[in-house]
Amino acid sequence: MAYQTFRQEYLQVPPVTRAYTTACVLTTAAVQLELITPFQLYFNPELIFKHFQIWRLITNYLFFGPVGFNFLFNMIFLYRYCRMLEEGSFRGRTADFVFMFLFGGLLMTLFGLFVNLVFLGQAFTIMLVYVWSRRNPYVRMNFFGLLVFQAPFLPWVLMGFSLLLGNSIIVDLLGIAVGHIYFFLEDVFPNQPGGGRLLRTPSVLKAIFDTPEEDPNYNPLPEERPGGFAWGEGQRLGG
Repeated sequence: MAYQTFRQEYLQVPPVTRAYTTACVLTTAAVQLELITPFQLYFNPELIFKHFQIWRLITNYLFFGPVGFNFLFNMIFLYRYCRMLEEGSFRGRTADFVFMFLFGGLLMTLFGLFVNLVFLGQAFTIMLVYVWSRRNPYVRMNFFGLLVFQAPFLPWVLMGFSLLLGNSIIVDLLGIAVGHIYFFLEDVFPNQPGGGRLLRTPSVLKAIFDTPEEDPNYNPLPEERPGGFAWGEGQRLGG
């Protein structure tokens, strides 16, 4: 019974969120079981381009460190904000969501050539949080019950939290920068005088991922409630 319930809940998670979070959890489990080591996964331009270890372009986004507070914290934020984007502004636009993943990953990898980062998964999570927060500017957030602020400040609050924990803020700044570039090109520039849409999802992605009809019985996760946890709970202002 418990297995059936878990399986049903798991299959209700939208496909991109399900695939990415599952890959992150399985990668971490494989490292914990010593089936692989982080040295086989990290971002190393020399090994990628000179020794053709192309898998590192993907695996460096899948490992968030050993199981612990930092891992759980990142997984919760990754799962929730990835899912809310996929079920919210990308609802019925799976190909566009995949294209955002590819665009963000490519840009982050290019920036990663110039910064000393070996794993980019946390920066990718911050990118997702940034895009969601800018598309939901009137959601009020409650961070650990200590701070109340509107959603666009969430990435900066997370950066401050990282600083308090003694972590490098380069990861957060990279995620914010890539998230802002995507948001500007997708949401801001097309609506400016003389602007236009520069990011167009390739037709091959639409043919693969977009289905002509949606399931009328699907119940999406409401974007008005990013919380359920004390550090990410929010509600509409005036609600």
